[in-house]
Amino acid sequence: MPLGLNTNYLNSFVSEAELEAIQPEIKKAHDLLLSGKGEGSDFLGWLTLPEDYDKAEFEAIKKAAEKIQNNSQVLIVIGIGGSYLGARAAIEFIKSQNYNAMPKTTPDIYFAGNTISSRSLNELKAVIGDRDFSVNVISKSGTTTEPAVAFRIFKGMLEEKYGKEGAKERIFATTDKAKGTLKKFADSEGWQTFVVPDNVGGRYSVLTAVGLLPIAVAGIDIDALMLGAKDAMVKYADCDMANDCYKYAAIRNILYRKGKKIEMMVSYEPSYTMMNEWFKQLYGESEGKDGKGIFPTSAVFSTDLHSMGQYIQQGERHLFETVVFFKNSQSEVLIGEDKDNVDGLNFLAGKNLSFVNEKAFEGTVLAHTDGEVPNVVIELDEMNEYDLGMLIYFLEKACAISGYVLEVNPFNQPGVESYKKNMFALLGKPGYEEQKAELEKRLGR
Repeated sequence: MPLGLNTNYLNSFVSEAELEAIQPEIKKAHDLLLSGKGEGSDFLGWLTLPEDYDKAEFEAIKKAAEKIQNNSQVLIVIGIGGSYLGARAAIEFIKSQNYNAMPKTTPDIYFAGNTISSRSLNELKAVIGDRDFSVNVISKSGTTTEPAVAFRIFKGMLEEKYGKEGAKERIFATTDKAKGTLKKFADSEGWQTFVVPDNVGGRYSVLTAVGLLPIAVAGIDIDALMLGAKDAMVKYADCDMANDCYKYAAIRNILYRKGKKIEMMVSYEPSYTMMNEWFKQLYGESEGKDGKGIFPTSAVFSTDLHSMGQYIQQGERHLFETVVFFKNSQSEVLIGEDKDNVDGLNFLAGKNLSFVNEKAFEGTVLAHTDGEVPNVVIELDEMNEYDLGMLIYFLEKACAISGYVLEVNPFNQPGVESYKKNMFALLGKPGYEEQKAELEKRLGR
């Protein structure tokens, strides 16, 4: 089975009676989601996306990816939040956390427009150097400050290097289908465009052109990715106790009501690190509102056991762990024998490192549950495209169900706008003059 939910370590924390008791709430959330009568119903396109995606655009994504592979040594992906996290997570999950340093025939892929650090941007310009490069700018509107500033700079670099006509062949805009600043700009300049669907929010958009173009450029099989998501869509469709996706949502809410306010997503693979980041945005932005929500955080074991392990084991009992564990390693390292056995490790001679990793997981999950930290385990066969597609859909749907159980809108993010308005005012954007004066007074200026 490519994906399964292991609840064996929850027996002393979540009872069958509690799972039964919360089922009416799960059913209500399921009905709200499928009927489209819940809050945020304008953003349910992801629900059937693995089957209903635009097949013509999908083929165009593959052709654009091949074009970039043939004419560029570097692809710069410009976007923030859901406009970059999913793609980066998928590339590192499938290829490697060290993708850009690995020998390969596909371009290096770097992500910009997710920070306003001048040092970071200048370093990225230096990394490109004299190499041929293309840009994929991703923005629904085209006016979000971080990506807009980065795009202005990298577009200028392209035009200086290749001329305006040459640059036109190296800029790919993923934006609104018909409106917005970036769409108008792209049409007037003749750049190839891809669509950010109106009914798919940014944090749910990895299986649209937002994520698929950079993922395809990395040489990843996007057909297998979509097939995994489609099979998950079918597998997790019914509202019953056999639905592991709904069971995960139920467990989260039961633990939350018992004071477990923090969820730590854990993996034993460093190449899962950016999937942790994607998870944090998906759940944090979806659930954290109206004074409610489980706080999502993450760790990579066994690395973080040597920094956070003490707190997890014996700190305040307000967290639970969701462990994503892979049964089969993509590659193996055999531990050899040392005749002097100076390090005392000859008892491991002849064993694979993945065996040691598995025992680290088993030892840790037992220690943490003994320390009163609930552990739920999501098990997958491998770190491949199909399993990733299943996992993405599993986590997206569980998030939506869990949000409705919490009685929040899982598809909006009104709080994100607060910092933007303040930043615009302090930067002196026209129309924010009154707010600027008020904010500067609060800052003591």
